[in-house]
Amino acid sequence: MAVEIRKIVTTKENVTFEGFTPTEKPIRRVTVAAVIKNPMAGRYVEDLSPLYEIGAELGDMLCKIGMEELGAPVENYGKACIIGLSGELEHGGAILHPKLGYAMRKAIGMPCRALIPGNKKVGNPGAKIDIPLGFRDEAALRTHYDTIPEIGVFDAPRADEMVVIVALTDGGRPHPRIGGKKMNDYLAALAKEQEEKAEK
Repeated sequence: MAVEIRKIVTTKENVTFEGFTPTEKPIRRVTVAAVIKNPMAGRYVEDLSPLYEIGAELGDMLCKIGMEELGAPVENYGKACIIGLSGELEHGGAILHPKLGYAMRKAIGMPCRALIPGNKKVGNPGAKIDIPLGFRDEAALRTHYDTIPEIGVFDAPRADEMVVIVALTDGGRPHPRIGGKKMNDYLAALAKEQEEKAEK
């Protein structure tokens, strides 16, 4: 089933100051949203597998657009879907979960062992959604627990549409200081893992 895309909307932030002090480095945050026709709108369909394939296509396409906009290696990622009122929450799940994430990982082309955080809701045109973020390769990296808030498209989703969103950043939170694993811990563990593989 071919995906019908009405429009693609991108947002881009370059965070240089947060709270009361400049950031250590600028943090770029990008979202890419596709407004698509929901082929299952207005009826109950038991087999949602056609939506899996749409998710795979969008995961690849939106991630590649986002990476170009980001212009730097991806550290954090997330995904979300807003389903129009003639759809159901499970339609968003069918888009996001079975195949979209794998397509994103493949497009990024680097270690992406952590699950991609996701969110979904049913809403009217103009509805917004918070997109949870996590580090691409280590779910327990606390410095990268984050959210891009209030993302949406002013005239979408119409009742028979969905807004499918991919979020990418090149860093974690601006001033992480709540303990837990940090990037240095991850890099040290990764170096040890690579060293052990080389010895085998």
